[in-house]
Amino acid sequence: MLTNKTFPAVSLVQHYGSSFCFRMVHTRRGELYNKCYRLLGVNEQSDQNTVRQAYLTLVKKLHPDSGHPEASAERFQEVDSAFRILQEKFAKARRGIVEDLREEVKVYDIKHTAPQHRQYLSFDGIGYGTPAQRQKQYQTVRAAKAQERVLEHRLSKAQATETAVMKKGDYFKKHEIKTKYGYDRVVEDLIQEAISRGDFSNLSGFGKPLPDHQSQNPYVDFTTHKMNKIMLDNGFTPEWITLHKDIRQAVDALKEDLHRLRAKLGPLPLGVREEQQWEKWLEQQQEEVTKINKMIDKFNLIVPMMNKQMVQLSLERVGNEVLEKGKHREEMVEDARQSTAKTTQTDATNRSSVLGFIGSLFS
Repeated sequence: MLTNKTFPAVSLVQHYGSSFCFRMVHTRRGELYNKCYRLLGVNEQSDQNTVRQAYLTLVKKLHPDSGHPEASAERFQEVDSAFRILQEKFAKARRGIVEDLREEVKVYDIKHTAPQHRQYLSFDGIGYGTPAQRQKQYQTVRAAKAQERVLEHRLSKAQATETAVMKKGDYFKKHEIKTKYGYDRVVEDLIQEAISRGDFSNLSGFGKPLPDHQSQNPYVDFTTHKMNKIMLDNGFTPEWITLHKDIRQAVDALKEDLHRLRAKLGPLPLGVREEQQWEKWLEQQQEEVTKINKMIDKFNLIVPMMNKQMVQLSLERVGNEVLEKGKHREEMVEDARQSTAKTTQTDATNRSSVLGFIGSLFS
C-alpha cells in the first residue's frame, strides 16, 4: 500500500525555486528495507559488514566533492538515508527487538537542489575551492589572527602606566632568554616582569629544602609509603632489598665453587673421564641452584618495580660459561710457578739491597 500526500510549501518554493518538493510517503517496513538494500546494491540477506562496505564504496563515488563522474548530491542523499535506516534495523536486531515487516511507516522525502552557498557553511565561510583547499586557507587565516593577538597582547603589556618606574637594564635583561615561539616569548616576558616586581621574593618555603613528600613514588599508595618511611627511619631495610643481596651472594658463591672445581680439570676439550666428573659436580650443585631460583621467584613477587625483575638461574648456562672462561689445571700451575718466581726475584732483590746498604756502612 503506497499513498502520496503533497503539502503546500509556498515559502520554501519561493525561496529555493520549483525544484523543491516535500512529500510524506506511507509504505510497509519490509518494502522500505528492500528499497534501501537496492539503493546500496546488495542482497536483501546481507549482513551489516557487507552493507557498510557497499555504503563506503558508493559514497566515495557519489560525494559532491569527490570529483568522480558519477558524483551527485541527490544520489548521495538517498544512499546516506538508506544506510542510516539499515543501521537502525541492525541495531534493533542486536537488542532482540522483533519488527513487524507489514507495519506501515511514514517516510518524509525532501528533494531539492543544494544551494550554491553550501561551501560557506564550514570553515567560518573562509576560502574557496575544494574542502582541502578551504581548510588550508582557514588554517592560514587562523595563524595570522593568532599572531596579531599575540602582538596586541605584547604591545598592551609594553605600554607604561602612570605609576610604572623603569629600572635601568630591566628591558634588556628580560630578553636575554631566547625562545622559539611567540607564545613562549609572551610567557617569558610575564615571568621576568613578575620577578622584577618582586612577586617571587616572598614565597613560602623560600630557601628551604623540599619536603619529604616530594620524593614519594606516585605508584605506591600512601600507607605503604608511610610504613616504608617508618622502617627506614628506624634502621630497617625493605625485604626485597635484603633478598636481592642474598641472591647475589648465593650466585657469587656458586660461581666461585664451580671455578674451584674447574681448576682441577684440564683444558678443553675434556676427556671422557673429566667430562663425567664435571657432570657429577654439576649435579651436586643442582640443589643449591633450586634454592636460588626459589629466592628469585619470591623476589619477583615482592619487588615494587618491573625493571628490577630477575631471570631464573640456569645451571647449564653458568656451567658452560665457567668451563669455557675458567682457568684449568695447567693454567693454575703456570700461575703458581710465575708467582713463586716473582716472589723469589723480589726476595733476591731485597737481599741484595740489604747487603749493599750494610756494605756502604763499612766502606
